[in-house]
Amino acid sequence: MKKLLLVLFVLTAFAANSILCRIALKNGHADPETFSMLRLLGGAAVLFVWHLARGRLKEIRWKIIDALLLCAYVLFFSLAYVQLNTATGALLLFGAVQVCMIGWSVVKGEKLSGYKACGIVIAVGGIITLLLPGATAPPLAAAITMVASGLAWGAYSLRGKNIQAAAGTTNGNFILSLPVILVVSLIRQAPVHIDASGIILALLSGGLASGVAYVLWYALVGTLSSATASTLQLSVPCIAAAGGVLFLGEVPDLRMLLCTLAVLAGIAMVIAADNKKRQQPEKNGL
Repeated sequence: MKKLLLVLFVLTAFAANSILCRIALKNGHADPETFSMLRLLGGAAVLFVWHLARGRLKEIRWKIIDALLLCAYVLFFSLAYVQLNTATGALLLFGAVQVCMIGWSVVKGEKLSGYKACGIVIAVGGIITLLLPGATAPPLAAAITMVASGLAWGAYSLRGKNIQAAAGTTNGNFILSLPVILVVSLIRQAPVHIDASGIILALLSGGLASGVAYVLWYALVGTLSSATASTLQLSVPCIAAAGGVLFLGEVPDLRMLLCTLAVLAGIAMVIAADNKKRQQPEKNGL
């Protein structure tokens, strides 16, 4: 039960990132680069204070590749949400995450049962359907940018499966990502725009929905198969869609609803397949 509650909190926090970012960008509270920088700063500050208060600064780990992946995810995420609505952005993001993580698991030799493979195909099919040409299809450039963000997060999650000190590694990644995104912002020379609401939204996204949630995700992802970890994250667009309706008035159309239902059905099949696989050794041992 504790593990389930932690998973639910993490997935809700991931959805909150989409909602907070979309609110800030849609309403003109911040530009994407500044929002991204403050988001990373918020995560770095919260985790650093936590380590300082507990006298565990020595546990902070420095992994430049992970920091680059984190920075890419956060920056592309914000840039894409300038044009995408909350639910569409989240669905594209975590669809790309699934492709990355499932693809890597297959390369590494993880076997997929027919039932689990069918669930994955259904979930991915829902995402592909969303991108088919039509009046409600998302802008292509923004969609590609969000897919790039998802691939970066998928790689970040895969690398997290081998991490022992989740909090220390996450803190180090956030800190190292700050100079990277600062350099990127200077190169782009985009005008800086952010107001008080934008600062609050970015810091909430970074400190709580990112920093704290990522530590928990790092700790959880090592206990899940790559297929299950990636597919569980596909529930995030459903949570984000609800947030989009409540906070932004973004009512999903029929196409979005059908795609979401397909994703949920695929998730249920993957989870059921993993549960059956775990129960099988127990029966064999009786």
